[in-house]
Amino acid sequence: MAGSSGERLVLGIDPGSRCTGFGLVHERSGCLKLLKTGTIRTDPGADLSHRLASIFSGICALILEYGPQEAAVEEVFTAKNSNSALKLGQARGAAMVACAHNRIPVFSYEPTLVKKSLVGAGRAGKDQVAFMVARLLGQRNADPAWPRDASDALAVAIAHLNQRRAAMIGGYK
Repeated sequence: MAGSSGERLVLGIDPGSRCTGFGLVHERSGCLKLLKTGTIRTDPGADLSHRLASIFSGICALILEYGPQEAAVEEVFTAKNSNSALKLGQARGAAMVACAHNRIPVFSYEPTLVKKSLVGAGRAGKDQVAFMVARLLGQRNADPAWPRDASDALAVAIAHLNQRRAAMIGGYK
């Protein structure tokens, strides 16, 4: 689908050990189009290694079906619970390895940069981010039907496309 220099298909990923959000955003001449979004839900009763394998397999399947050229992954935020942060980091790693396994370049973004890129404020709430994601993708409803994890994944994909466009305008790659 995306092939020329004016087109780009990006896979956005919001990692989580129980629920990993994903969003595929196509850009052509600065116009954004939602291709697919959703979540990869793992079995909460399964051990962590099986949940990580589910994330890896789910991301690989998306890459094989849609052929994104790049992936954008949200970085791990500092959590109060170190065990939760560790599991989140491992889920992020499984998603990144799936991309690398399929030769897809991965770009990482801090949550505050994603929020600032879309809303203009690094401390914006999830509702504000979801609202802007819906608007930028031409969705009419103020509260889109997709889950928050999917909305966050779309946000990181859009932030990546914004950063990429800004770098190109600035004369960078």
